[in-house]
Amino acid sequence: MRKTKITLMACALVFAIVNSALALDFVTIGSGGVGGTYYPLGGSMAEILNNAKIDVKATSRATSASRENCRLLARDAVQIGMVMGSTLWQAYTGTEAFEKDGKLDLYILMNMYAAPQHIVTTGRTGIKTFEDLRGKRVSVGAPGGGDQVLTNLILAAAGWDPEKDIKREQLTQPEGATALVDGNIDAVFWNFAAPGSAVLEVAAVRDVVLIPIPEDVVKKVCEANPFLFSYTIDKNVYNQAEDCLTVADGNFLVVNGKMKEDLSYRLVKTIVENREAFKKVTTQAEHFNPKEASVGIIRFASGAVKYFKEQGFDTLK
Repeated sequence: MRKTKITLMACALVFAIVNSALALDFVTIGSGGVGGTYYPLGGSMAEILNNAKIDVKATSRATSASRENCRLLARDAVQIGMVMGSTLWQAYTGTEAFEKDGKLDLYILMNMYAAPQHIVTTGRTGIKTFEDLRGKRVSVGAPGGGDQVLTNLILAAAGWDPEKDIKREQLTQPEGATALVDGNIDAVFWNFAAPGSAVLEVAAVRDVVLIPIPEDVVKKVCEANPFLFSYTIDKNVYNQAEDCLTVADGNFLVVNGKMKEDLSYRLVKTIVENREAFKKVTTQAEHFNPKEASVGIIRFASGAVKYFKEQGFDTLK
């Protein structure tokens, strides 16, 4: 009788453990490489989801970032991926780097933060407007890098030829910062989240001036490249006299079409409502708010649509 009772208790315990495990949703987050923002953010995200008591067991996986994350999502090898907007657009439309993959079944969970294009000069150059850049020594970014890709799109929208209308240099961000400080170039095009360390480095020894992009150029480049959007760098970010109009690429949390509405709802709600905790990892977490997080370039997961609507925001493209 005693053995039977112990056996029944053991079976009940095993049954409870199995049921508890079955009730959990297992989520792997595809982040990025060690040293980038994505990697520590992925680890922090997993920790917060695990401690939120929302029946989610999360782990973070180091990857080579955007392109790999899109392909891992498509295979359901990860359930959340951190992806730049330009890469997401290619994966969603099955173009350029994803031409052989075809269109991937991807959805936005939330917009994490923007990476605006910075056009930076110093007070001693006398450059104040976009048109003033014509004929000047300008770094468009390193060959093949994201800075240069976006720079070329902007110049094309303005009708400029980078080989004729400016004295083109192709410098990395550290090289560009040094050259700008030393006066060896007049301006640089950089793409990163604001505030950018390269701008702050220059500002430590020179009067930094941000050059706005004309409204018509912003409109043209965004219409031609739907993954880009209009963005204003607040004047207080770099202690400027006025706000600066530019364009931005985005950084998104992305899921695939297999994710259930209830799970995507719990995930986005937990991440957005714990943004203060994420600020310990990156200052960009201040953008983890419903107004900014609901701005996208493709469709949103149904649970995200539901959550943002509850907060008073329609998901925007």
